[in-house]
Amino acid sequence: MTANTRTDDPSVDLDDIGTNPTSNPSFTDLIASRLSRRRLFGLGVGTAGTALLQACGGGGGGSAGFPVLPPAPAPAPAPPAPAPAPSPATPMKLGFNAVAKSLADVVTVPAGYTASVLYRLGDPIAAGVAAYKNDGTDDATTYDRRAGDHHDGMTFFGMSASNKWDAASASRGLLAMNHEAITPLFLHPTGQTITGSGNAAVRTVADEVLREFYLHGVSVVEVSKNGSAWSYKQDSSFNRRVHTLTEMQFSGPAAKTDYLKTKYSTDGSKTRGTLNNCANGTTPWGTYLTCEENWAGYFRRIAATDNPSRSAKEIASFTRYGVASTGRELWATVTPDTADSIYGRWNTQVVGATASDDFRNGSNTYGWVVEIDPFNPSSTPKKRTALGRFGHEGACLGPVLAGKPLVWYMGDDSQNEYLYKFVSTKAWDAADVGGGMAAGDKYMDDGKLYVARFNADGTGNWLELSLGVNGITSGNAAYAFADAADVVVNARLAADVAGATKMDRPEWTAVNPKNGEVYLTLTNNAARTIANTDAANPRYYNDPKGAAQTAQKGNPNGHVIRFADAGGNPAATTFTWDVYLFGARSTASADINLSNLVADNDFSSPDGMWFSQAAPGLLWLETDDGKYTDVTNCMLLGALPGQVGDGAAKTITNVDGATTATQATFVGKAPGTDGLRRFLVGPVDCEITGIAESGDGRALFVNIQHPGENTAKADIADPSKYLSHWPQGGTARPRSATLVITKDDGGLIGL
Repeated sequence: MTANTRTDDPSVDLDDIGTNPTSNPSFTDLIASRLSRRRLFGLGVGTAGTALLQACGGGGGGSAGFPVLPPAPAPAPAPPAPAPAPSPATPMKLGFNAVAKSLADVVTVPAGYTASVLYRLGDPIAAGVAAYKNDGTDDATTYDRRAGDHHDGMTFFGMSASNKWDAASASRGLLAMNHEAITPLFLHPTGQTITGSGNAAVRTVADEVLREFYLHGVSVVEVSKNGSAWSYKQDSSFNRRVHTLTEMQFSGPAAKTDYLKTKYSTDGSKTRGTLNNCANGTTPWGTYLTCEENWAGYFRRIAATDNPSRSAKEIASFTRYGVASTGRELWATVTPDTADSIYGRWNTQVVGATASDDFRNGSNTYGWVVEIDPFNPSSTPKKRTALGRFGHEGACLGPVLAGKPLVWYMGDDSQNEYLYKFVSTKAWDAADVGGGMAAGDKYMDDGKLYVARFNADGTGNWLELSLGVNGITSGNAAYAFADAADVVVNARLAADVAGATKMDRPEWTAVNPKNGEVYLTLTNNAARTIANTDAANPRYYNDPKGAAQTAQKGNPNGHVIRFADAGGNPAATTFTWDVYLFGARSTASADINLSNLVADNDFSSPDGMWFSQAAPGLLWLETDDGKYTDVTNCMLLGALPGQVGDGAAKTITNVDGATTATQATFVGKAPGTDGLRRFLVGPVDCEITGIAESGDGRALFVNIQHPGENTAKADIADPSKYLSHWPQGGTARPRSATLVITKDDGGLIGL
């Protein structure tokens, strides 16, 4: 996820401030079970390894390519303590020397590895489209056939010679990739053309906005290896861009309801486009899931003028989701509008007589998980409403077992938001492999949506979000839920009522294929205070930055939490948890640097995360950081994590001036440099995000997002003042791009 820090932006991105006003539990307010730590981690984690699974965000050996396993046997009675994990014949070892921290405008990888640029912003993906000039003058109408901006979550779908999905393919496949947002300064000759200010600010150049429409969304592009070199095929018939103007269908409980009716779709059956696509996911039948994250700020809604036309429930929903701004790119302000309202659709205010006359429900059409079939370029994507509407960071597929339900884990990326999971009603049938969008209809439109509560004793509960359950009723005083569609459209409000635990910006989830345990990155939280820490979000501290020692309070460096669903069953409604890893400067005090990080592995703001399938148990961890950037650019680390409960209970001391407070938590075993090392450092002002591997694990695809994005608009005429020139170098404008990393000896990456 990328925080929007541009100084010319008309709104504030909500991941920085959050919109959760509830007093949902700090864990010190929960009634803790009187179970010992030893017993807690004996409750059902011993059988998790019976269901090996697909990790998220990869493919071809990544999350789209997995063995379909038989049903797991019934779990044995829990022992008083978890049995130790079996030791492999040859213990896995990280096979690279740590890369040093760096502030250079380059990509650095360990000796013995090569990182090559594969696919950059503006690269053409259709025959006859010219090479990208990278000066802001390319024809706006060609951008629907070019690589988008802000490359993010991605999956490699291996492809056979007969153009079918082949998870084991080592040399050819389809790379499906999100394009989260844009750095508009470098997209136009002198940045965005805006006149006026505040609520009167307007965009006056329609071609600029058209470029931006196309540069959001998703790419599907064919890639292949020739010898040791990878490239993409510009004229492949599989190449496709899905963007803000692409027609999409709704499915699930909110489809064809009043909540989704607009001038474009008067029956609420369809919409146009997807945007702010951050992390991703996959399905066991071979399709791609793209997830709409910080979408709310794109819509124009001036509360002072719109609220008088709204019901109390509508206002509560807008407030909870943060739909109240001029629109972060001011798309709604272009005049005159087109006959099909490509600009006016971003105005979500009441301007007509009914919902069929305007886009008052336009913001309800975003915030969903979207399914795309990469092998069928003519297929219509579907927004799967059963998985809830919020700031989806990703949708990580859990263990896949024949005859058992499917599960996806999902973070809501904003301060003090929640962790969710969706469990399908239908049990998995391997005959549905290759079933395309019809398989999605079967598994993703009917199921149960849950939200997580992390208890102070190291246990947790999955709280069902359904009408009539956990206080989610028509008589609820905070918000009166009308029907099942209301629950998924307003999933955040339902989670508030159910009593979910507010977390430190829940981002990517990943599942360890060795034991089925789930990992969740918690990037940071400036809203965390010393008074409201809890067991799973236990730190409050100041991490001074730079020579001026600028204060950074709350949990600026973030952490990674992990949990094991009871009995190794992803459909279970209880789990156990601990904190796998705490981000920190290696020089921080022991109550901050709880994972004992050193110079070779210290980091801040964990974000992207993915387990290798070619090397099960190898975890890749990416950072999206603005907190430690006085010392180093963002990075990729390789890790060999253990299991829930491999550490110990710990009481830490938090300090705020003269105030001190203790907080009990559970800390995983310190990784040391044998278990965690820095593998890559990116160029200036970038985020490292998105990761996938080829079917044999000998090519690793990694995205470099928005290098140089904080360059001042006043400096656009002077390339010497650009904060980055990567990847072209010289005086070029910086571009988001995809890397392919290979080992010089042809071996597995990371080992």
